[in-house]
Amino acid sequence: MMNSSMLLSITTFVYAFASVLYIGAWTFKKEILAKLGMAVLVLGFASNTAGIGLRWIESYQMGYGHAPFSNMYESLVFFSWTVAALYIFVEFKYRERIIGVFATPLIFLAIAYASLSPNIADKITPLIPALKSNWLIGHVITCFLGYAGFAVAFGFSIMYLVKPENKDDHGLRSRLPSLAVIDELTYQMVMFGFLFLTIGIITGAVWANSAWGTYWSWDPKETWSLITWLIYATLLHLRMVRGWHGKQIAWVSILGFMAVLFTYFGVNLLPGLHSYA
Repeated sequence: MMNSSMLLSITTFVYAFASVLYIGAWTFKKEILAKLGMAVLVLGFASNTAGIGLRWIESYQMGYGHAPFSNMYESLVFFSWTVAALYIFVEFKYRERIIGVFATPLIFLAIAYASLSPNIADKITPLIPALKSNWLIGHVITCFLGYAGFAVAFGFSIMYLVKPENKDDHGLRSRLPSLAVIDELTYQMVMFGFLFLTIGIITGAVWANSAWGTYWSWDPKETWSLITWLIYATLLHLRMVRGWHGKQIAWVSILGFMAVLFTYFGVNLLPGLHSYA
């Protein structure tokens, strides 16, 4: 019988195939490849969903009974799921299929790192006492929806910088959506991510108070979450008050996502309550 780890390993290759199809659609200007890419991406998303659900069931069968968000492997799997869900929504809403070439590789890389890295264990383990809380699900889901928004915004920011400003350029990069569309998509994804990161920080503070008796302890993850929040708050301020757009916003978005990556991975190298072992 197939277990969750095996199913999620298969999902990794499904997402890889979707990425290849989107890249092929962009390279060879074949709309059919982009349509196939979306179909395969939806298949991967369904497989990803089933894998998370199956892992949840397996934890109960092992007597642990907790949501599969407790270690690095599970968080990466869920991160790929949130980015996939958000991107599928964006493509269906805006009908800009080619943007998948910058979003699907992020989905693939997240779950590939979880499934293929020898340094990440996929074993289901019991929760430590502090994690045995109903706040776990709400806090993790909101934080990772925020991360997903920032990840997709990062992809759009790279797209903006790659897109040529010269309208006479008819090369590969000219096949991307207009700069105005990319800029607006970046802004909307940052707004989405900022909202959910804010909720995630608030729920985390309430959870910390119930678990450790304090709302804020300047743990490395808390500190870097605040730094990340401030970077994106600055981006939104510059956009709405100062009128920044285009390359200026793209570069701040990229800086913000670097902070996200450090918040997610870098703080694990530092002693703290939030480190994924």
